[in-house]
Amino acid sequence: MSSGTEHEDLFRRAYAANFEPLLAYALRRVEQPEDAADVVAETFLVAWRRSREMPPEAEVRLWLHGVARRVLANHHRGGVRRGRLGERLRQRLRPVVAADPGSEVPERLTVRAALAGLGESDREVLMLTFWEGLEPREVATVLHVSPAAVRTRLSRARARLRDLVGDDLAPPGHVLDVMAARAPEEGR
Repeated sequence: MSSGTEHEDLFRRAYAANFEPLLAYALRRVEQPEDAADVVAETFLVAWRRSREMPPEAEVRLWLHGVARRVLANHHRGGVRRGRLGERLRQRLRPVVAADPGSEVPERLTVRAALAGLGESDREVLMLTFWEGLEPREVATVLHVSPAAVRTRLSRARARLRDLVGDDLAPPGHVLDVMAARAPEEGR
């Protein structure tokens, strides 16, 4: 029997004998059952990669538990990191979301509707330039085109947007004439 086949056989026997006990071990240590399945899969992946280092069968169970323990530690550290990252992202997104009153201002709704009426290329070049604040050379990098092509697209996109919106948008704020109409008096 070759050495490679011997290691594969040892791995198969270790897997068959220890899968369920390792799954139970992981289930008791994680919050979600699918996380336990991931821990066991990662444990056996490590065992497969290190099968030549695997101890004799009498000691393999403890060795696998040691591997599973390290995998669980990595899993928990990863969960803490993901939680911290999620919180940082939530903190960063709050001002961005709160700073865009676009859905509250009729003129901005008009612009959004006009943008939706543009082609994808025009819309993207306008949004990258005005909403993301990118320079034409930066937009060119994002779109994988030359800066000259961006300037040309931007000029055409502005003209098309102007055609859709018109030049006479009121300054940002409330539309007064909507609220200025007199309400009918009662009894008339």
